[in-house]
Amino acid sequence: MSSSSRRNSSNRLKIVLSLVALNSFFLYLYFTSQPDLHKHHHNPDRQTLPHDRKNHHLHLHISKPWPILPSYLPWSENPNVRPRSCEAYFGNGFTTRLDLLNSKFSLSSNGGINGGARGWFRCFYSETLQSSICEGGGIRMDPEKIRMSKGGEVLETVIGRSEGEELPVYEFGAFEVEVDGDGGKRLVDREFLDRYVPEGGVTRHPMHGLVGSIRLVGSSEFECSQWIEEPTLLVTRFEYANVFHTVTDWYSAYVSSRVTGLPNRPHVVFVDGHCTTQLEETWKALFSSVTYAKNFSEPICLRHAILSPLGYETALFKGLSVDINCQGASAHDLWQTPDDHKTSRLSEFGEMMGAAFGFPVDRHQFAKPVSSHNVLFVRRENYLAHPRHHGKIQSRLSNEQEVFDSIKDWVSNHLECKINLVNGLFGHMPLKEQVLAILDASVIIGAHGAGLTHMVSATPKTVILEIISSRFRRPHFQLIAQWKGLEYHAINLPGSFAKPEEVIDRLSSIMRNLGC
Repeated sequence: MSSSSRRNSSNRLKIVLSLVALNSFFLYLYFTSQPDLHKHHHNPDRQTLPHDRKNHHLHLHISKPWPILPSYLPWSENPNVRPRSCEAYFGNGFTTRLDLLNSKFSLSSNGGINGGARGWFRCFYSETLQSSICEGGGIRMDPEKIRMSKGGEVLETVIGRSEGEELPVYEFGAFEVEVDGDGGKRLVDREFLDRYVPEGGVTRHPMHGLVGSIRLVGSSEFECSQWIEEPTLLVTRFEYANVFHTVTDWYSAYVSSRVTGLPNRPHVVFVDGHCTTQLEETWKALFSSVTYAKNFSEPICLRHAILSPLGYETALFKGLSVDINCQGASAHDLWQTPDDHKTSRLSEFGEMMGAAFGFPVDRHQFAKPVSSHNVLFVRRENYLAHPRHHGKIQSRLSNEQEVFDSIKDWVSNHLECKINLVNGLFGHMPLKEQVLAILDASVIIGAHGAGLTHMVSATPKTVILEIISSRFRRPHFQLIAQWKGLEYHAINLPGSFAKPEEVIDRLSSIMRNLGC
């Protein structure tokens, strides 16, 4: 081999080794920014109660690990988060820490805990959202002291049941925390509740009532035959059968899990008496398990409980009445150049939705030439939603079938590229299929309605076309598109009737911009 060839081979080898080293470096950066997916490192700042040898320890299910998400950014506590910034609204703006009860533990040399089993409780308050995420350990829940229906029933068996029967009313001592001494007092007073767990406009605010019911009890009185060992989210839902409001509940539960630094996905206990709905499929996919508080026939104790705020207290809902000037951006860009007016948190959550159902969330991260486009038409259908529902939906597009059929005819004659028109009958599709339809869509069309909320799972290049009747000019989906950085178009109708040719004209323009 000539000296020139040897030099070329040597140079190529150096380039390859350099690329391998560079790739390893970036992989290291990526994985160190993600939560540990394989083991739970002890966090000396989080107090973990020792096991009581006399009690029975319940393991609800194996805790699911967090998936690796392309848009994930660290959720670590940052006191420098500016109030009313995008991170304060959508991420960890819970910067005021309130330690209400500290257990008196000392760590042993092997990482265990010395001392008696004493409870602990603290809250993280967001000035921006005027809401708190609270957590604690050594907590006893007595279902008999929570007045509400059992929950989890088949819908058809509870037709006519009032909403008031399904929402919790707490007696004093419904929740208890173990302390030194005699106990008997409340954990917090009314001043604390009004300041850090405000009711706002919500009648019978569940977290306000739950925290207000917590009784401090001495060790001699704190008895529990069953313990839940894994971190557990306590969730109360209001509009549990509505997709938009349920997405706000999912988002609140996700944020609560991240803010409290859970190493794995928590288990969920519904502290409400609602019947089952189709939407529980996603609760079960997102989290490790789901059960109802009234499913426990006797008091249960929790090693680590997290109180998730109402969906009404998320930016997704508050943005309907408060100007949240945020624009969706990529996590990569924000990692390199933080910007108070941009967020990738909704994209992160949308990826979590896809990953929860087992879909590869990075498949659309890089633009690829496509030979066809899916146009998803999200339909509104009659269905029985809850015990007080008559099974009929309110029409938002009076000639929806005509519009769909016209688009179908246009697609069949469109020769520039292949277009697949997807009939989005979400009312009769499993949630997993709904999420997949959103992920595969190049364009999402639909009349203003809760089903469009699924766009939180849409990929970055998806285009939204909303058809809005004069009676429903509300910003829900324009805002979600903005906060995700999606291209958004609206057709505002003078009534509820849409001219099919106008819809096709707008769709045709969108498809041309997609190169079709």
